[in-house]
Amino acid sequence: MDVLGDAIARDRRSDRPALDVPAAGRHYDYRRFCTSAWKTGNFLRLLGVREGVGVAVADDPTAEPVLTLYGAAALGGVVRFGPPAELDDATRALVVPAADLDAHAVGPATKRVVYGDPPSDPAVSYFERDVWSENPTEPPNPPEPSDPLLRTGGKQYSHGEVLSAARSVVDDHGIGPDGTVAVRGSFTSPAVVVAGLVAPVVAGARLSVGPESEGDLVVGGRDDDVGALGLQ
Repeated sequence: MDVLGDAIARDRRSDRPALDVPAAGRHYDYRRFCTSAWKTGNFLRLLGVREGVGVAVADDPTAEPVLTLYGAAALGGVVRFGPPAELDDATRALVVPAADLDAHAVGPATKRVVYGDPPSDPAVSYFERDVWSENPTEPPNPPEPSDPLLRTGGKQYSHGEVLSAARSVVDDHGIGPDGTVAVRGSFTSPAVVVAGLVAPVVAGARLSVGPESEGDLVVGGRDDDVGALGLQ
């Protein structure tokens, strides 16, 4: 794998478990996970997300932020979890729960997307409706390994850096296809994103998000098994 989009390539689809959200009773196998990430990417592309463009995503342990990470990554978008109250014009899309939409001030260049409850404003896109209606095909024009993928505060990490760190987590902790990684930490932490949202998918394992999650490896929270990974 050279870029994160390779982790959701067509040949990665299978009936093996990929993503669980225990609090919502939602479960994805790798076939549905990859296809849903493709759809998310194709929808974001319609909003103008492309190489180097920012995508602000809620720090929320549920499926939509995880799918947005992978969909944006396939386009070369730069994902930032836990966006500030005011977003600059370099952010092309804001993806948050409907209840949190008014907490963010955006300019005309930023497209707003909500999940959960449908929006009352027709100018706001609705994840459940608009993403699921997209074509289930891999987005075209993948980024390069040196292109930025993740932004945390004032620092950016490239696809190559994220994947290299994720492979180290896989090797150091023996994550295999039958394993489950419980993600209990904030997505604003690059270590949580790398070890919790990327490493299990690279390994073909299952990731389970939220404080109710259980797994062979715990990422974030009081029982964290991985630490900061040298990522600040």
